[in-house]
Amino acid sequence: MSNTFGKRFCMTTFGESHGKAIGCILDGVPAGLEIDEEFIQSELDRRKPGKNAYATARKEPDSVEILSGVFEGVSTGTPIAMVIYNTNQKSKDYSNIKDLFRPGHADFTYWEKYGIRDYRGGGRSSARETAARVAAGAIAKLMLKRVGVEVKSGIFKIGDIEAKEYDFEYAKTSEIFALDPLVESQQKETILKAKEAHDSIGGAALVRATGVPVGLGEPIYYKLDAVLAEAMMGINAVKGVEIGEGVESAKLYGSENNDEMTKEGFVTHHAGGTLGGISSGDTLDIKVYFKPTPSIFKPMKTLNIHGEEVTCELKGRHDPCVAIRGSVVAEAMAALVIADMMLLNMGRKMDDVARYYSKNV
Repeated sequence: MSNTFGKRFCMTTFGESHGKAIGCILDGVPAGLEIDEEFIQSELDRRKPGKNAYATARKEPDSVEILSGVFEGVSTGTPIAMVIYNTNQKSKDYSNIKDLFRPGHADFTYWEKYGIRDYRGGGRSSARETAARVAAGAIAKLMLKRVGVEVKSGIFKIGDIEAKEYDFEYAKTSEIFALDPLVESQQKETILKAKEAHDSIGGAALVRATGVPVGLGEPIYYKLDAVLAEAMMGINAVKGVEIGEGVESAKLYGSENNDEMTKEGFVTHHAGGTLGGISSGDTLDIKVYFKPTPSIFKPMKTLNIHGEEVTCELKGRHDPCVAIRGSVVAEAMAALVIADMMLLNMGRKMDDVARYYSKNV
């Protein structure tokens, strides 16, 4: 099982949904970075469950504890280990489905691949693991802030209700991180309607990074846009990723899709901040599409581990729209990718290497 992401700024996560704890180890964090624990906790608070009617009722404080790699508030250059203890598991809610495969979940594929059935909320495949990614992403954000890069996100689509305008400052105040206040109430109604029907609804988030310098990305097999897509597709329930114009570019002529350039910069923004897999210095835009939460409270046909046809009737606490909290995870993963790319890019030119070591020449 692969649990590590990144090449220079590397995150390894551990833990299960209903285990004792989840957490991560960050390797490659430069020494001397001020580690703001209050900021890390605030990022986890944005993602944590049980906050309102639009998220699962599971109430977890998601309190993060730093175990290593930080001394007197500063990174030491050694691996930073963080742990988040699970305190509100209700494993008995899953006892009635311990031998069957929940439709839309990873139960079937994990069973076929590993031959082990951790039925307690999905075990390692649960979105609970993403809290560790948010903690790691918070440290990446602290590093990016030092060089003037900001990563933010918000929800632009719930079901077929789509934002017309993007207001990231407003999204910070919204219960569902809505980017457009004019459609927020409709989006909320759509979520609650699905919840009341014991169903769920899909949604989409926009992640935006500003201040990204030109030159990030390692062609041809570690391109910036390719790794961003990999990072987003690795998040639970994500089924599609677009950079810039995305799939809409397939409808355009080259004369429409090309971003002309002037001394003031790019005239349009179809490329979304990358060219040839390398950051262009323009705003980086990533759209991330989430499927409906597969855990719904409607009877559904399925199979059990013995190959018998049975009915799945779920209990427990689940998000009616996983995209909402998922947007925070997507934001964290984007920060991790950019931080990794910045470290990888530092030695690409001999002039940069010589400048760094000039005191020894």
